[in-house]
Parts: sequence; structure tokens; C-alpha cells
Amino acid sequence: MRLEDASRTRAEVASPEPPDEMLVRAAQEGDRTAFGALYQRYARMVHGVLLARVPRAAAEDLLQDVFLQALPRLGSLRDASRFGGWLAVIARNRATDYHRQLRPSEELGENADFGAGFPRSKADGQVEEGLFLLEVLRSLPEAYREPLILRFVEGMTGPEIAERMGMKHGSVRVNLYRGMQMLRERLEKKMTPRVLVNAKEKL
Repeated sequence: MRLEDASRTRAEVASPEPPDEMLVRAAQEGDRTAFGALYQRYARMVHGVLLARVPRAAAEDLLQDVFLQALPRLGSLRDASRFGGWLAVIARNRATDYHRQLRPSEELGENADFGAGFPRSKADGQVEEGLFLLEVLRSLPEAYREPLILRFVEGMTGPEIAERMGMKHGSVRVNLYRGMQMLRERLEKKMTPRVLVNAKEKL
């Protein structure tokens, strides 16, 4: 058998990536490799859920916390197909705990600086515009905020958001559409013409 034929045969018989349900059940039985695979698949979703609620620097730290909290609780998840929605709830609760643990002087409002952890430079106006766009995104209602951040910050597609969050694709599509309309309206009120054009190009 020629080398290329052998390679083709191996590719044809290579098994596809295991479905989430299989990974969840394996992780429930103590398979850390399976849980690591779930982390790789869901890290962007969890980060986006956190970013919709906490400063970016905090979201980076809390990302690990969410999975560390999820691991010992995994046995309580009866329906493996609901892992994504279950994990999103843990992420939202962790964000709530974060704000409860802040001292009053540290509490951040919607108009606070959410750019902690970003390199700031006068020569890099795009960074500032991106931070402002994130701030406006975070001012939207929660139903629109999460999917828009997952779409435009985390780079997830509509079907991917629906699959990871355990939602119907139609619901995600509607929320993205309505959220986009509201976002554009708020950008037009808050931004200068030049910055507005740059922001719309990002969308």
C-alpha cells in the first residue's frame, strides 16, 4: 500500500469529535481529559457570559473559577444535553458573587472603565474605541447583551451560540437582530461621527 493510500485510510476511519453528551458523561465518571475537552469547547461562551457582567480583567480570572466550581457539581447534572445552559447559570452566579464581594467603593457602574488589562496608547485609537463599544454593549438589556458579546467579542456564530447556550437558534437570531438595532441607536447618541463609522465597521 502506498503512503498516501495509508494516510487516506487513516483519515477515513478517524472518528469525529465526540458529542458533548458523551464528554459530559465521561467527565461525570472522573475522566479529566473529557472535562478538559469541555473546557476547550465552552471557554469562549463562559468568558462572554462573564464579560457581559464584570470588567474584562475580572472575567479572565473568573473563567477558571467557573470551571473549578462546575467540576465537583457535575454529578448533579442529570441531563447531559443541558450542560451548556447549566454552565452558563454557574457563570452568571459567579459574576453576581463577584459584585457582592466588592467593597462599596469598588462597585462598578455601567459607565465605569471596563478596560482594565488592555494596553492603552495614544497611538492606538482602536483600543479606546473597542473599549467604548464594549461599554455600550454592557449597557444593553441582558437578553441582548449576552448574545451580542458572544457574537462580536468572542467571535461565535448564531448557531454556535444557540448550541452552546442550550437555546433555540430562532431565539438567538431574534435577540441578535433586536440587540443590534438598540446598539446602533445608542452608538449614534454617544459617539462622534468618526468613531461611529469605525464602530459600525466592527459590527
